[in-house]
Amino acid sequence: MTDRYVHHRITCASLQWQATADAIREDGAARLEAAGGLLYGVWRSQIGAPRDEVNVISAWPGGSADAAEQATDILTEGVASIRDIASGAMVPTLRPALTESGLIEPPRHQGNYAFRWFDTPAKHWDEFLDLCVGAWPGFESSYDSQIVGLWRFLERDDGQNPGAMIRSLLLTRRPDLAMWERSKLPANAEEAEVRRKLSRRYDLCEWTTVFTTTLLTAEDKVDEARWA
Repeated sequence: MTDRYVHHRITCASLQWQATADAIREDGAARLEAAGGLLYGVWRSQIGAPRDEVNVISAWPGGSADAAEQATDILTEGVASIRDIASGAMVPTLRPALTESGLIEPPRHQGNYAFRWFDTPAKHWDEFLDLCVGAWPGFESSYDSQIVGLWRFLERDDGQNPGAMIRSLLLTRRPDLAMWERSKLPANAEEAEVRRKLSRRYDLCEWTTVFTTTLLTAEDKVDEARWA
């Protein structure tokens, strides 16, 4: 069975993003585990999203379709500082890859995490994936960066209709915000080819948007910057 993931975009009461994140990391994570899921990550806003917004991804190994449908309630039960939640169930495409033992491995290192959404016509989806496969190795080696995941949302058309729109979420990690800018400016022919492939995806999609975050569940470094 395909693992399922749920993206939760959580609006918090004013200045309560940290308290909300702490409640999710402590109590919400335990409830997820008891229900057969796991807390994949919690991110705070950096650039391009509201200050009082927290992004969370929960993971449901082996499918767990019923539990995934209840993921938002399980995750946020009793968290009074939450004002609104938008959630969407997803399945992994090219990444995230599982560990050698078949387990889901959450991101653990601090950095600049970019959440980018694409709406891509189904007729272009295969080319979109091929471009990712072709560009990612060079992107990762050139910019000390990682592709964390590319997920496809389930609420959209199944892709059998060529005119349908496929919504996907790409999550990338760079070591810092400076590398975000650096990765947009090719310094040699190899980097230019990587940028060409990545840019071609933008030509294929009908809509895309991005914002950056830092990882509140990082195990190596706490982000103490005042971004907003």
